Amino acid sequence: MNFRFSLRYRVALAFLMLGWLISMAMGGTLYWLTISMEEELIEETLSIELEDYINRYTLDPDTLPPSSTHIQGYVITGKMPDTFPAKLQQLPSGLSHIMIDGSGYYVELRKHNTKRFLVLYADEMIKHRENQYLGFLALGIGMMTLLSSVLGLWLAGRVILPITRLARQVSEMGPDFSPQPIKKDLPYDEVGELSRAIDGYHQRLVEFNERERAFTSNVSHELRTPLAVIEGASEVMLSEKELSKGSQKRVERIARAATQITRLTTALLALAREESDRDSKHQCPVHKILSQVVDEHQYLLSHKSVEVELNTNSKLITSSDPILLYVVLANLIRNAFSYTSQGIVHICLQDEHVVIEDTGAGMKEDQLLKMFDRYYSNNQSKGGHGIGLSLVRRICERYDWEISVHSHEGRGTSVELLLSSSS
Repeated sequence: MNFRFSLRYRVALAFLMLGWLISMAMGGTLYWLTISMEEELIEETLSIELEDYINRYTLDPDTLPPSSTHIQGYVITGKMPDTFPAKLQQLPSGLSHIMIDGSGYYVELRKHNTKRFLVLYADEMIKHRENQYLGFLALGIGMMTLLSSVLGLWLAGRVILPITRLARQVSEMGPDFSPQPIKKDLPYDEVGELSRAIDGYHQRLVEFNERERAFTSNVSHELRTPLAVIEGASEVMLSEKELSKGSQKRVERIARAATQITRLTTALLALAREESDRDSKHQCPVHKILSQVVDEHQYLLSHKSVEVELNTNSKLITSSDPILLYVVLANLIRNAFSYTSQGIVHICLQDEHVVIEDTGAGMKEDQLLKMFDRYYSNNQSKGGHGIGLSLVRRICERYDWEISVHSHEGRGTSVELLLSSSS
């Protein structure tokens, strides 16, 4: 689940909701208890008033019923006047609440001998006080909710502070950064447990980075030295005039393989380094490297009826490592040459775009989806091991280059590489 608010505000919102719910529950309970006690008090008051009147009426039938601003008594003996409300004649014994001409009344009714005695109490003043009390409750609920939100915001800040500090310290970490353990300043609680886990992971990351740099340094020395020997020996052998044509081709193949391995090793070592050279001072002429790649891979078409069309209309200069650009273009062009048995391979450099189109075998939809996966090879019989295009993708991600592939089985493939010029 994605949240648009910070953890602090979510905790404060939880406190606000909790405070509101508790305030509503307490307010509702208080209101219900108050109304219940009020009705009991009214019933008790009217009952005492009615009891007193019945006693006085028993002693003196001519005594007048109670009458005041809010209380009015009646004796129902038989036929009552037409002005007497009909609702009063149909009430059961006990306390009731009725409406007469839009006004509310509490009525206490009691039977004595053959007569019915009742007392009316106007509820106008009671309703007014109930509304006032309800307003006070609403104000109290609002103040409690506001207080809960403020308290929740403050408390959330105190609770989240160790996490915020931990996040800041973690964001300052890097493969070369070895600060004091962050768990030192944190308590032994859940946050402390998390910090200790991060410390352990960071320590393993630093150790892994040190091992990787040591490995790349050793590989750089141990691989380049024998490769240089192979390249030098190949040049010496190719300079010998008495070398047969068959042997010369085999030596040329060895020299090409050594050069290819040297470039591949350089590319892998560059990608293994943490820092990027996108801001370096390399000024890489794309058209020259493109022409070099095409010339050095012509041997793949020596026994094929394939025509190569190369158009370099742009003199694009890009800020990238020439070796890495060479590896990208070499992989794309090598695939076009390898998988095209006859027809045309069209290579065009236009503005910042390099477009390579061939009339080869093409690819299926599922092959297109997996072509940049590591160790995936469309055809093992061509000698590939599936690292070329995955390496191309990594280099493109390094320099923010964009690559797109369109292919139709049996009709060929089109690859477009969007480079960025040096500013």
